[in-house]
Amino acid sequence: MTIPTVSNQELPAALRITPDDEVRRVRLVQMKRVATIMLVVVALIFVAARVFESQYHWLGFVRAFAEAAMVGGIADWFAVTALFRHPLGIPIPHTAIVPSRKDRIGTALGNFVQRNFLTREVVADKLAAMRLGERAAEWLTRPENSRRLARAAAHGLSGAANVLRDEEVQSLVDRGIVARLRKMEAAPLAAKAFELLTADGRHQTLLDDALRLAARFLDENEAMIRERIKQESPWWVPGAVESRLGDKIVTGVEKTLVAVAADPTHPLRKRYDEAVDRFVVNLRENPDTIARAEQIKLDLLNHPSVAEFSREVWTDVKERIATYAERLADEAEQEPDQLERWLTSLGHKVLQDPTLAAKVNGWIVELVTYSVEQAREEVARLIASTVAAWDANATSRKIELQIGRDLQFIRINGTLVGGLVGLLLYSIGLLL
Repeated sequence: MTIPTVSNQELPAALRITPDDEVRRVRLVQMKRVATIMLVVVALIFVAARVFESQYHWLGFVRAFAEAAMVGGIADWFAVTALFRHPLGIPIPHTAIVPSRKDRIGTALGNFVQRNFLTREVVADKLAAMRLGERAAEWLTRPENSRRLARAAAHGLSGAANVLRDEEVQSLVDRGIVARLRKMEAAPLAAKAFELLTADGRHQTLLDDALRLAARFLDENEAMIRERIKQESPWWVPGAVESRLGDKIVTGVEKTLVAVAADPTHPLRKRYDEAVDRFVVNLRENPDTIARAEQIKLDLLNHPSVAEFSREVWTDVKERIATYAERLADEAEQEPDQLERWLTSLGHKVLQDPTLAAKVNGWIVELVTYSVEQAREEVARLIASTVAAWDANATSRKIELQIGRDLQFIRINGTLVGGLVGLLLYSIGLLL
């Protein structure tokens, strides 16, 4: 066999010779000897039959058999050998096919896998038959499995939280959230929010709440209002006048609040509607309002409190994850926690609801098939590039170890079939 150009340890794992390969090598050598011995035997028979054919004419059948068997055996030896190396070391064209066509074989193999295995139809049918959603649900219903999954999730999150530095998280927040908020226009977003608030008269409900709060404030702070009026009045205004003025103000405000709250068509409500609509229009169309909204947004994002808030949130989340992981790690804690109960309950719900189970199976099929569709070309290129990077001689040797023993049967069968065909042709020739 051809000696590889690199040592076994330097080869990729797929090409290294393993103990199983060594067993295959021994069996291959044995089968080669059988095929070669058979070829030598028919050659000797041919010579003997040829020598004594003049004395014993029936040896013509033996000679014809042996002659054709030699031809068949040699032809098949050439064909099998040409797959992996040049026969007798002679660089005959279209021989040593595996080493010389390795890259093309890798490309063809990648395309074959892509077109016949990584198609949406094949993957979807296989996944649908497997019913992975129901299998996963059944697995989750076992308390030990849900507990194991909850612990794995907690430990994974805890490990990730400990690996991530606070500065990295802060930078991630700035890039992923704050930077996106900076690019997002605040005025149109605020306009949409106000439209949602005003849909179906919701803003009137807010006005009713505001009126009730104002009435309560007026009732609870009437003494303060009167004192304020007394302080603001000139010194020469009599006390009776101040008291009367306070009564008028408090009573007038109370009547106005009651009237607006009781009358859905009150003019104040109409002006309130017009003010809200005008504000929404300004948020969409008025350049000055849009610019002011953008400036307010930037002032808020640039304020140190925003960065401090994100740091506090991350610190709190990290501490909670660590505490949860420590509690789950306590083997003495046998009572299932909320996450474990939720996972177990989820498994039972999926198994008890055929519609939900079908949806889960469909989600899994859709997710996997979508991932396969996105990656199928990359898989084909990966196969082609991986095979292209392999050593040609080592690849040839590895393939020969896998299928070479079966190929030796071609030599044996070729010898026998060739002999029988030769015998048949010789017999037909005699009959003619």
